[in-house]
Formats: sequence, C-alpha cells, structure tokens
Amino acid sequence: MTRTRVGNWIFASGGDAKAARNVGVPVNGVKIGLFMVTAFCATVYAACQVMEFGSAAADRGLLKEFEAIIAAVIGGSLLTGGYGSVIGACFGALIFGVVQQGIFFAGWNSDWFRVFLGVMLLIAVVFNNYIRRKVTGER
Repeated sequence: MTRTRVGNWIFASGGDAKAARNVGVPVNGVKIGLFMVTAFCATVYAACQVMEFGSAAADRGLLKEFEAIIAAVIGGSLLTGGYGSVIGACFGALIFGVVQQGIFFAGWNSDWFRVFLGVMLLIAVVFNNYIRRKVTGER
C-alpha cells in the first residue's frame, strides 16, 4: 500500500483528511471508492453464502463487523486510522481463527471466545496507544 499512489491516498485519507486535501488527495473520491470496494466484497461474500447454504438469512453475518475490527486491531491497525498493514491484518485474522477453533475443539463454552475477543481488543488498543506515544514522543 505504501508503494502505490492510491495506497498512499488511502493512508492519507485515514490519517488526516484535511492535510490530505491540502496536498491534492481526492479524499471524498477515495472514501467513496473504498465504500464501493467494501460493498462489492460484501456482495461476493453474500453470493458465496447463498451458494453454500442455499438461502439467504439476515442474521448470518451478525457481529462479523465487530470480529473484523478486532482482527485488524490485533494485527496492529490503529482504531484512529492512518496506520496498519495488510500483513498485520492477516496475522490478526489468523490469531482470531486459531483461537476460535481452539476453543471449539477444546470443548469450552463458546462464551469464552467473546471474553477472549474483549481482552485481546483491550490489550491491542493499550499496546497501540503505547507504541504510538513512543513513536510520536507524546506523554
């Protein structure tokens, strides 16, 4: 993402929209484009779900957005935007999936998975804030 113009535009739009506009980044166009890509991916995912299960159900994707945010934050993305990587998000999703399957195969109550998600999100946010403060020199 950092080696392409569009990737830099995405980072700039997420980090500071006003500064990005000042250097000529079409922030509104970038955001609209990202929403369109997200909608396309959701459509493909929904089509795969219909093909797999043979029907559509409105509650099948319940809380998946929360899980995606947690996977991204565990992978190192900042909740405030402007920093993150695809590799980190992949590692976050891998950790997320391994723990989910591990809890299932261990025979534990599935509520422990939600507890794990909350704890990991809290740890990731605190760690991200600590690292950001160290890098920027804030107190």
